Amino acid sequence: MNKLKKLIVAAGLMISISAFTLTNQTEAATAHTVQYGETYWKIAKGFGIPINSLMNANNNKPLIAGQTITLPNSPISAADEDLMARLVRAEAVGEPYAGKVAVAAVILNRVKSPDFPNTVREVIYQISNGYYAFTPVANGQINQPADAESKKAVNEAIALMGKGNGSLFFYNPKISTSSWILSRQVTVRIGNHVFAR
Repeated sequence: MNKLKKLIVAAGLMISISAFTLTNQTEAATAHTVQYGETYWKIAKGFGIPINSLMNANNNKPLIAGQTITLPNSPISAADEDLMARLVRAEAVGEPYAGKVAVAAVILNRVKSPDFPNTVREVIYQISNGYYAFTPVANGQINQPADAESKKAVNEAIALMGKGNGSLFFYNPKISTSSWILSRQVTVRIGNHVFAR
C-alpha cells in the first residue's frame, strides 16, 4: 500500500511540474508567424518590442507571409506597461494620439537617463522637492484603468525606444506654474503639451 501511495504522489508531482513548465513556455512569446502585409514596425508596435531588437533578433531578413520570426522579450514588464498606460491616460486625456506616445516616451527616456530613477515604477512614483513628478500620482488618477488608445501608445513608445528626440519633460504652458520648466530646451509641441529636455 505504501508503494502505491508513493507512486501516486510521484505521479502527481510529475504532472504538476509538467503543467508548470508548459504554462511558462506558452506565456513567453518567442515566435510569431508573419501575416500578409505585416512589417517589422507593425509587429514591434503591436507587441511592444523595440524595433531595433526585433530586427536584430531576425538578422534584418525580409519578412514573408507565413514565415516564423523570433520575438525578443520586451524590456518592459506587463505590469509596468499597464502602469505607464494608466499614467498616459491620466496625463494625456483629450490629447492627440501622438501626444500620448510622446508622454510614454518621456517615461522611457527618464528610465534611461542618469538624472532619474532607473525603473518605470520609480520614475512614475518619483518625489522631487516634496512633490510627485506626475500630477495623476498625487491626485489618484493613476489608479484609473487605461483605455485602449493609451495601451497602444505605450506599445508604440516601446517600439520607438532608442529613437526620437530624447524628451524628458512635458507641460501644458496654459496651466504650468513652473518658471524652471520654461528654461528647458523644447523638442516638440503636440496638442496642448510642450515636450522638452
